[in-house]
Parts: sequence; structure tokens; C-alpha cells
Amino acid sequence: MQAALAGFGLGFSLILAIGAQNAFVLRQGLRREHVFAIVLTCALSDALLIAAGVAGFGALATAVPLFEPVMRWGGAAFLAWYGARSFVAAWRGQDSLKAGKDERTSLRAALLTVLAFTWLNPHVYLDTVVLIGSISAQYDNRVMFGLGAGLASFVFFFSLGYGARLLGPVFARPRAWQVLDAGIGCVMWIIAWSLIA
Repeated sequence: MQAALAGFGLGFSLILAIGAQNAFVLRQGLRREHVFAIVLTCALSDALLIAAGVAGFGALATAVPLFEPVMRWGGAAFLAWYGARSFVAAWRGQDSLKAGKDERTSLRAALLTVLAFTWLNPHVYLDTVVLIGSISAQYDNRVMFGLGAGLASFVFFFSLGYGARLLGPVFARPRAWQVLDAGIGCVMWIIAWSLIA
């Protein structure tokens, strides 16, 4: 139980920082679009990466020298594109909770976007595979540590996705969406710059 609680605490603290993936989950939660599929995809992806880290995949990832630059540049390009898209949405300012329901994103497009945010982000490999994997080696029961960290992902993403609807009254106004979109654009560009700087 001690290993599971330590894994949960570490996993939750690593995922708590707002990033590209979390911003997208928040946006989809506010729009109430494909929330279950989005949060389940995020949580399962994290669980898979955590399991790989606990199983020792971190050593393999560092042994392949091409892995890191491909993920870094690919992730930066995707984040720069999505950030620009968010700035355009903020500039137009036509979104609101009601307007957002009229122009729904397809499930396929939403899943492809969240998969790109998840799997093209080199930071997720550092956090889940390398960091959680290496810290789990300090525990006699690595499996329980990994299960605790994986559970933290499920709790966080489901809370974020479904808790976003509590902000519904605020996002009934187009100005709130403009601020959110501009904030998302800034987060995406800052992360993209940090990847290439």
C-alpha cells in the first residue's frame, strides 16, 4: 500500500501542471464533446507509458539516439500549429458554450488530436517512462507503485474532463472562450519553444 500511495502522489503531482494535453481535455470537457473517449484515451495512454517505465523501457528509449530528436521536433511542430489555431479562434471570438455545440468536432478528429498531444510530447516520456520508471525501482513492489501512478492518471483526467462542466456558466460568454483560447495558444507555444530551445 505504501508503494501504491507513493506512486499515486508522484503520478498526480507530475500530471497536475497545465500542459497541452490538459488544456485540450479541459476544452473538450467545457464543450461536452466526446469527454469519456478523450479522458479514457489520456488515462490509458498514461497507464501504458507508466507500465513501460516500470518494466524498464526507459533504458531502451535512451539507447535509441534518434528517438528523442524526432519526438522533440515533431511535438514542437504540432504544438506550434495547434497554438496558432487557438490564437485564430481567440481572434475571431465567435465561440461560446452554445456556439461551440453547433460546430462539433468529430470523434476521430478529437481522438487523433489528443493522441498527438500525448504521444508526440517528449515530456510525457520523461515523466512517465523515465522518471516514474526509475523511481519505481526504489520500491520492492514496483507493480503497486506503477498501479498507484496509473490510478492517479485516471482520477486526474476524469476529474478534469467531467469537472470542466462546472465552469459552464462562465463559458456561456464568448469573451471567456477568447481568454481560454488565447491561454491555450500561449501554453502550446511556450511548450513548443521549450522543446526546441
